Amino acid sequence: MHPQPVEPEEAAEAVGPSAVPARAEEDAEVPEPGTCPEPATWTSLPEAVRERIAELTAAAVAKLPVADVPRQLRPVAKFAPAKRAKLGGTALLTALGDSAQFRTAVLEWLREHRTDALDPNVSDSVAAAAAAVLLGESGAAGRVRLVAKNAEETALRAERDAALARNQRLEVEIAELRAELEEARGAVESARGEREAEVEKLLRRLREQGVLLRQAKDAAEAARAELADGGATREREIEMLNAQLDRERRRVAAERTRAERAVADAEMARQSAREAREADEVRLALLVDTIDGAVHGLRRELALGDRGARPADMVSGARSGLGPGGRIQDVTALDRHLALPNVHLIVDGYNVTKTGYPELALADQRDRLVHQLSALAARTSAEVTVVFDGAGVLSVPAAVPRGVRVLFSERGVLADDVIRSLVAAEPKGRPMVVATSDRAVADSVRAGGAHPVASAVLVSRLGRV
Repeated sequence: MHPQPVEPEEAAEAVGPSAVPARAEEDAEVPEPGTCPEPATWTSLPEAVRERIAELTAAAVAKLPVADVPRQLRPVAKFAPAKRAKLGGTALLTALGDSAQFRTAVLEWLREHRTDALDPNVSDSVAAAAAAVLLGESGAAGRVRLVAKNAEETALRAERDAALARNQRLEVEIAELRAELEEARGAVESARGEREAEVEKLLRRLREQGVLLRQAKDAAEAARAELADGGATREREIEMLNAQLDRERRRVAAERTRAERAVADAEMARQSAREAREADEVRLALLVDTIDGAVHGLRRELALGDRGARPADMVSGARSGLGPGGRIQDVTALDRHLALPNVHLIVDGYNVTKTGYPELALADQRDRLVHQLSALAARTSAEVTVVFDGAGVLSVPAAVPRGVRVLFSERGVLADDVIRSLVAAEPKGRPMVVATSDRAVADSVRAGGAHPVASAVLVSRLGRV
């Protein structure tokens, strides 16, 4: 059973707004004419009365002469009108109770400018009580009690209405919960019926599987008995079939192995042919670009313009000094070669660093050389490759500056051999400069068409970057 909710109309009839003022007026004390007014404690007045008196006093305090305003209220008088009553309300009420002069000045100002505020007979009980308190009438205390009682009963009515509304919400929630409970019960019953039907189906299938299992057991027993009756002949036939099957399996495995090997060989051949073709295409394209760049660069360097060959160019027995294989003797010649189009600078790493700054650790030597070569590559647009012996390197750096290719020889391979392989990998005709002071390396790369330059010359050039 649920409690019957109280209707808002019945509650309003039980405690109506018209009944409260009637009882309050009956309880209010009506002073007799000629009696002394009851004293009112200004700060203990009801909130609504205090706010009303504070508003009126705040309006008056800003207009009063400074002599009529108590010293503690003079800062409040400078507040904005909206903040004056809100922030200085307590101080204003205290001054009204403490200073008769200030109270008299406020009353005079209100009589002159706000006569409506001093009418104790207005219909608004709060305004009437505030006027009675300011005028010091004998019935002020009764009017204040009436306002307080009205406020209390208003608060009680608000609490009652809130309780009724909360009760109604709870009734609605209970009804919703009951509906959900009924729905859940229906779902449970439905699920229980489905589960029982599923269990029955599983039991039926289990019985059928049991029958099939017994039939399979019977067939196995029959086959076992038939196999036992067959004797040695069946066993020999089975052994022969097994042997033939093994031979066929080995033959198929051998054929598969040969086929896989043939496929791998064909794939390797295709890969080799593809790599060779790609390498030839890259070399050919690089050679064409190199020749084209070299032609334009030589024309620009030698100020030949676009004119063709001259008879003096065909004289045999002499060379210009820029042909492949010439040794570079100084920094000026090195700059001239590095200015050639598509030039490739190959550096013997430790040979250069031990010439230029042997006092540093090997890791610091590598870092310094690589950064200097990066700056040189940015200035000359040359392709730069530096090769270090990788035997003593514990960790290869993950990143290097832009424009420099850093290589480390693998275990058992010398950096000199890597440099020779780099020179041999380039197409004929591409300008190459190899920086090394190793005579054997210089001779071998010069035979391959590169221009060797001493490590000291490169170190001097790097010092100017």
